[in-house]
Amino acid sequence: MPAPTHRTPSTAGEGPMSYAIFQLARAHRAHAAAMLREMDLHPGQELLLMQLLDRDGQTQSELLESVGLDHSTVSKSLRRMQDAGLLVREPAEHDRRVMVVHLTDKGRAMREPIAAMWRALEEISARDLSAQQAESFVRIAYAITDAINSRDVAAGESE
Repeated sequence: MPAPTHRTPSTAGEGPMSYAIFQLARAHRAHAAAMLREMDLHPGQELLLMQLLDRDGQTQSELLESVGLDHSTVSKSLRRMQDAGLLVREPAEHDRRVMVVHLTDKGRAMREPIAAMWRALEEISARDLSAQQAESFVRIAYAITDAINSRDVAAGESE
């Protein structure tokens, strides 16, 4: 199979790596979204479920922090997930204004389907890479993430 050709717009020529990251993220997210639709989930809901599967009974604030999404996105996702019977939200005993999120049996049953989805997505994503290339990619991706996040922190401190 011939290697696909990638056409980078001339204005993106100053940032070919950034444009490649954008294209990768878009393709990966679209494929993941299609897989999630088959499970009746919306993108991002699996991240919330994974956090709750690791530690049930988190507050909405804790979930916000762990997934790195904005308040309105998490709140909307949790509402949809509650409507779907995956979780319940209850006021905390220590502060009735704080909402604690608990998985239902249906939500806990999502562990294996979500794990299977991530395995399949990983296999698709890495099928043309050696194990060493895949490991290098993960290290590089996290190095880029850390560089971007440390820049955001530094910019926020200087304002």
